[in-house]
Amino acid sequence: MSPVIHEQAEAWLVNDTDPLPAVPVDLVYDADADPRTVHLAFPGGIEWAFGLDLLERGLRSPAERGGVRVWPCGRTQLVVERHSEEGVEVVQFDSAPLVRFLYRTRVGDNADDEGVGAHATP
Repeated sequence: MSPVIHEQAEAWLVNDTDPLPAVPVDLVYDADADPRTVHLAFPGGIEWAFGLDLLERGLRSPAERGGVRVWPCGRTQLVVERHSEEGVEVVQFDSAPLVRFLYRTRVGDNADDEGVGAHATP
């Protein structure tokens, strides 16, 4: 049984307010349930699910699948845009927690006990 990988991040809701409101986001990956999907859980029970590979590609260059677009914004930010029947939602992340999360999906949850990369060579 594979461990569920969980990482907390902060996202900024992109809208017409200044400054952008920040919200906590839980990044969740469960290889046993669905090895190709990542879940982003927002406050209020809102959850987005999309391909893990889309998130990986979006860190390097613009990527899109279905109603989700992901692209880098400068060297340290990532934007995720989701289109649904309710409209368009856009959030911006610092890339570092997402990179750490993706790394942990590849090497397992060794990071919690002994630090990222303790049992794997990058």
